[in-house]
Amino acid sequence: MFADRVVLERESFLDFKVTAAVLAIFWVLALLGPLVMFTPHLWRAKRQGRSEYGSLASQYLAAFKAKWINGPAPTGDQLLGTSDIQSLADLVNTYDAVCRMRLVPFGPQEVTILAAMTLAPLLPLMLTVYSLDQLVGRALKMLF
Repeated sequence: MFADRVVLERESFLDFKVTAAVLAIFWVLALLGPLVMFTPHLWRAKRQGRSEYGSLASQYLAAFKAKWINGPAPTGDQLLGTSDIQSLADLVNTYDAVCRMRLVPFGPQEVTILAAMTLAPLLPLMLTVYSLDQLVGRALKMLF
């Protein structure tokens, strides 16, 4: 539809920029919107995970502190190379993953990719307004 009006009816491509933006927004919402139904489940899982892993981390840290910091050095055990340190690091990484969990199963990158894919078929029509050199120059400015 855009191409017919630009090429055959000699309308300016820039006249359709609002329509193209609305089209991109519509498709992003249509494709990603249904995924928002998982938000309550993700919120509960995140809250439960933070609570459970937070409690586990508190218990582990208390035991680690009692063994390696407050108490006398265990006989026969050396801090360097002990599995206690690796277990602590694994627990921290797991808790961090739970804390970084999103409330929707997509992020800004997915939204940008979908919008770009929606608008990509319109790129050849930009050549009716700008020269290829101008488009490349603008693209390079946006990237760098």
